Amino acid sequence: MITPSQVAEALQRVGQQLIALKDTLNELDAAVGDGDLGLSMSKGGEALLEFVRATPLNDGDDIGKYLANAGMAFNRAAPSTMGTLLATALMRMGKEAKGATMLDAALLARMLTAADQGIQERGKAKPGDKTIVDALHPAAEAFASAIAAGAALPEAAQAMIRAAEQGRDAAVALRSNVGRASWVGERTVNRLDPGTVLCVEILKRLVQ
Repeated sequence: MITPSQVAEALQRVGQQLIALKDTLNELDAAVGDGDLGLSMSKGGEALLEFVRATPLNDGDDIGKYLANAGMAFNRAAPSTMGTLLATALMRMGKEAKGATMLDAALLARMLTAADQGIQERGKAKPGDKTIVDALHPAAEAFASAIAAGAALPEAAQAMIRAAEQGRDAAVALRSNVGRASWVGERTVNRLDPGTVLCVEILKRLVQ
């Protein structure tokens, strides 16, 4: 079971990582977009850290409401395309966990699936479009499959990370079909997609 304090700590780790990735994401985004993804995500990361500091999550509190509010705080700080997608993911996870005071493995799987679905719907993207979905979708599927098969949470988490990394790497050869990156067409082929890199790093920090 994941406790409220562990949820807050995970959110804090993600915020710290988004700030740390600023230069890397800017560099990756400059090759396929407008080069400001790192700036936007670092602002979102700072907002998450401030949210965790200002919003205690105590035993018995509604974790779903906490995550939904974190998503709204993120969206206010980083109202970019990716900021909106990550905010949507947080809010969908919060909706799935509404009323929960602890998170078990099955609920975590449903939350990750909800995040994946939310990003696909909001971003109008599907696997193969060379977006964050190419890492998140296989990660969500791998995690849910592992949990359904009776795997322990750490084992399922590692399966999730491996699937996300494989999705990130498989997307390198693709051409971007959605968003600003699609405008530059062939220039996106054989380049890392910034969204897939971002997804892998977030998931790693969640399970650390």
